[in-house]
Amino acid sequence: MIRLTELRLPLEHTPEQLTAAVLQRLKLAPADLVRLRIHKRSPDARKKSAPQFVYSLDLELADEAAVLAHFQNDSHVKPTPDMDYRFVAQAPAHLPLRPVVIGFGPAGIFAALILAQSGFRPLVLERGKKVRERTKDTWDLWRKHTLHPESNVQFGEGGAGAFSDGKLYTQIKDPRHLGRKVLSEFVKAGAPEEILYVSRPHIGTFRLVSMVEKMRAEIEALGGEIRFAARVDDLVIEAGQVRGLVLANGETIRADQVVLALGHSARDTFAMLHRRGVFMEAKPFAVGLRIEHPQALIDRARYGNYTGNPLLGAADYKLVHHARNGRAVFSFCMCPGGQVVAATSEPGCVVTNGMSQYSRAERNANSGLVVNVSPADFGSDDPLAGIAFQRQWEQRAFELGGGNYDAPGQQVGDFLAGRPSTALGAVIPSYQPGVKLTDLSTALPDYAIAAIREAIPAFDKQIPGFAMADALLTGVETRTSSPLRITRGADGQSINVKGLYPAGEGAGYAGGILSAAVDGIEMAEAVARDIMQRCRAPV
Repeated sequence: MIRLTELRLPLEHTPEQLTAAVLQRLKLAPADLVRLRIHKRSPDARKKSAPQFVYSLDLELADEAAVLAHFQNDSHVKPTPDMDYRFVAQAPAHLPLRPVVIGFGPAGIFAALILAQSGFRPLVLERGKKVRERTKDTWDLWRKHTLHPESNVQFGEGGAGAFSDGKLYTQIKDPRHLGRKVLSEFVKAGAPEEILYVSRPHIGTFRLVSMVEKMRAEIEALGGEIRFAARVDDLVIEAGQVRGLVLANGETIRADQVVLALGHSARDTFAMLHRRGVFMEAKPFAVGLRIEHPQALIDRARYGNYTGNPLLGAADYKLVHHARNGRAVFSFCMCPGGQVVAATSEPGCVVTNGMSQYSRAERNANSGLVVNVSPADFGSDDPLAGIAFQRQWEQRAFELGGGNYDAPGQQVGDFLAGRPSTALGAVIPSYQPGVKLTDLSTALPDYAIAAIREAIPAFDKQIPGFAMADALLTGVETRTSSPLRITRGADGQSINVKGLYPAGEGAGYAGGILSAAVDGIEMAEAVARDIMQRCRAPV
């Protein structure tokens, strides 16, 4: 097939007009085009008076060689790359020990899926509950101020991504097109087929629930086993090699290959790994506040007169500002038509995050406004110092919010003026269980507050109305990424404990659903190679 890129059409066009544009671009007759498949479709609304769709298309032609020869100097006409997933590995008939996957978020799900599809019958240990039970527990916090420390937004089947916008795009390098494998598995599990070609695909929380259940069922049908409420409290390490693990109920499980797909909030597990001498190091991340605007304001700023057009949907944004104090402020996990959610996993802490459903139809847009922090800010060289830094500000948010899991909030106008908020304006907070209006100037380090105060008026120049006085800030956003990295070598294993395969966001190797899933695939492949090599069988 041939890939044709940068084909532009008006927003309102028919399939027939798309076909006609292809024929005109390549100077072909209708009979020359055998089949057309959309590889990517992106809206371009930079010119608000005439937004367009930009297409990348895969074409089956009657004489592809002739077309390639004619357009050999055209960078937008090239052979379609091979995007099929291939990993030729089959588990030996007599598997000495099953590989173990700790955690059942995106990295754990795809590590287990690839191992199961290759016949390795993985054992998955997830400290939280099944996704539907977990959803009920999460609603207890949102509706009743009751936190379940082992079953919440962070812990349980589906990982933190199950309560998010379900974004499925990433900026990682992906020469093997593993992201395509992830998206294809999601479609097979019930995701809309459009995620294979839209430029910024998302699924939304409700759809993710049933998809995760279907993927779990496939893993089990292929011989995998998934245990819930199975927290790992210790590792058995002998001569620098993992030999097993100990569950919270005291059970010991033998294992020579363990994928650590922990997620970024498994703080007690990180502490255990540190005590056991597993090498890890603190890494940069970001902290900040959630900001909410009317979604209609963002739509008008981005789409002009095309606001509300169903072909464009709810508008998003991506913003960066380099503050005078040397800090970078950027939008994080922007959720069009969504809500701010309570995302703590520890008692006495308040953490915010953002979530959208597939429809993105809620009244408010929200995004994190976060500031980069590094190990130099943590006050210690300890690899766990970033966790202590997060916890300090989460506990401060709990205090400012009234000590009952309400979040502290402040109107943007008051925040910029340095005065407490005493009443809401046009923007009604979406955070549940509730928001207590206060002064957020002590909710984060001084340098972060100063940088955000400088960034908001700067962002207003890009999105008119961004600094509206009634917009609402809610604190705090601290779980943007893992505060540490469990360092691994080229073979995927921990650099000082063989058989441990740190994976995904918690290990410091991903940031989001898609990149974590891709990393889970790569670690599953590394485990399979290790087992095959030990069994002296070719891969």
